[in-house]
Amino acid sequence: MDQLLRHHGDVDATPGLLDFAVNVRGSGPPVWLRDRLIAAVDGLGRYPSAVQDAAARAAVAARHDRDPAEVLVLGGVAEGFALLPALAPRSAAVVHPSFTEPEVSLCRAGVAVRRVFTDAAHRLRPERIPAEADLVVLGNPTNPTSVLHTAEVVRGLARPGRVLVVDEAFADAVPGERESLATDRSTPGLLVFRSLTKTWALPGLRAGYALGAPDLLARLAAPRPPWPVGTLVLEAVRACCAPAAVAEAAAAAVQAVRHREWMAHQLANLPGVTIHQPAAAPFLLLHVPDGERVRAVLSDAGVAVRRADTFPGLTRDHLRVAVRPPEIAAALVDGLRAALATVESAI
Repeated sequence: MDQLLRHHGDVDATPGLLDFAVNVRGSGPPVWLRDRLIAAVDGLGRYPSAVQDAAARAAVAARHDRDPAEVLVLGGVAEGFALLPALAPRSAAVVHPSFTEPEVSLCRAGVAVRRVFTDAAHRLRPERIPAEADLVVLGNPTNPTSVLHTAEVVRGLARPGRVLVVDEAFADAVPGERESLATDRSTPGLLVFRSLTKTWALPGLRAGYALGAPDLLARLAAPRPPWPVGTLVLEAVRACCAPAAVAEAAAAAVQAVRHREWMAHQLANLPGVTIHQPAAAPFLLLHVPDGERVRAVLSDAGVAVRRADTFPGLTRDHLRVAVRPPEIAAALVDGLRAALATVESAI
């Protein structure tokens, strides 16, 4: 297995650098969420209860118009990927470029994995999915390309006897959560993974959930130990699925579009920079000349960006940058302009 598949943006975000490498909104949870979590600390002297788990699942179910039995609370979406081998697939197809942990987990379990690449515009090509694949994994919107596939096309990948896993870690950052399959209760074999990490700045807590048919969730959860998620995770899930929080996330998604458009306009004016468009997620995929050196120069100047050559199908000249407000993103634009000039002068 290629060890670069285990590389993630937090490795690029060296402490002290202005962080455009990690796709997390803000530097910490909002005050109201922090207060909820602090209030829950007094419950840490007791084991997480079935009542708490049921309350968290009920909150998720209400948010997505589903039954609580169709919800599995996870220690982050990464846990969901780690559990995929429990589904005992014979042949898996992973759509790339995309988040690499699903492939890592499956390969480590000895599952045969077929990489299925998108086209030159990073759009999904359903005809490339092997007919024999009984597990298909893709992201929507996709990390790192920021492409949003249509729900119709994604749903069309379902087949009898196949599990279709859709990573929607960034779906709540898309206005209206358009193209999401989170409320889809009819597509057979569908598993949707959702994260709370990105929008609510909770990477240190590891909180998310899976949506799917109860029997499918039971298979996924079979290897888990007792009390697989803690009290604070269950509280975070309840809090972030409450109507007021959903409304706040929706407003943040609209704001992120404005910030992304500002960044895309500014970056597109830099010489040699190509931005993959259209973009739908809170990050942009860039192609720059001599990307490895540009990234090093940016780091020396105090700016961290995500190397993207660790994503199958991309190159050393690809960089991923998180969307930030203009008052912060201006530093990236200025730094990249200077880095490009430095690289050009060295040629």
